[in-house]
Amino acid sequence: MSDEGEPLAIECRGVVKHFYHYDHRTTTLQEFFMRSVMRKPLHVRTPHFHLEGLDVAISRGESVAFIGHNGSGKSTALRLIAGIYPPSEGVVRTAGRLVAVIELGATFQPELTGVENAELYAAALGMTRRESVTRLPEILGFAGIEEFADVPLKYYSSGMRSRLAFAIAICTDPDTLLLDEVLAVGDAEFRNRCYERLTAFRRGGGTLVVVSHDPESVRAMCSRGIWLDQGSVRLDGPIDEVLAAYERHVESRA
Repeated sequence: MSDEGEPLAIECRGVVKHFYHYDHRTTTLQEFFMRSVMRKPLHVRTPHFHLEGLDVAISRGESVAFIGHNGSGKSTALRLIAGIYPPSEGVVRTAGRLVAVIELGATFQPELTGVENAELYAAALGMTRRESVTRLPEILGFAGIEEFADVPLKYYSSGMRSRLAFAIAICTDPDTLLLDEVLAVGDAEFRNRCYERLTAFRRGGGTLVVVSHDPESVRAMCSRGIWLDQGSVRLDGPIDEVLAAYERHVESRA
């Protein structure tokens, strides 16, 4: 559903991702030798497919929401695009600086200060030392933690850590921003700042890909929806049409 001729920010072709249920794992040295001598497999596993044949093309500047029930493959798709998961089959291509806000603050170090974590996180997102230092006042101001900048992160509340992580991601000038259920961080004032910044990001030509169970926030931010059902694309189109179809499906199941 991307515009014809527009340069692509994200392309997924024939992407399959499966995980495994292990019916048996070899866990001891004795069993290892016994199964080796008897020529039995060390591990017996059954593949569990989570995404099957994902074909999605997202043009630069598009705002897209993955929707679907829990376990439909939304977060898996986002992690594949982010490069966190390698595809079992198929190809995932991205262009430009991509920032994934999936697990807020997962890479933070509790013994380091807010400033030190901001610099470390910014470096992990591909920013140079000079860029991160230049952006620090904006990051701390956006997160609203200026007075705690030199305090070790272990003394931060969970909300402060989440605000800092989101602020770092949104203030690093990404070309593509991936958001997974992170739009409820902080209080109402902070959420409003987030929506304003995301609106400016979109107007500036940024590519936005969102996973959220909140239809109102999805409508406000995205123009296109991709409904995933049991690991496959069930519907891809304008956000209002996709949300309406999905809501009818949910009501019929209820």
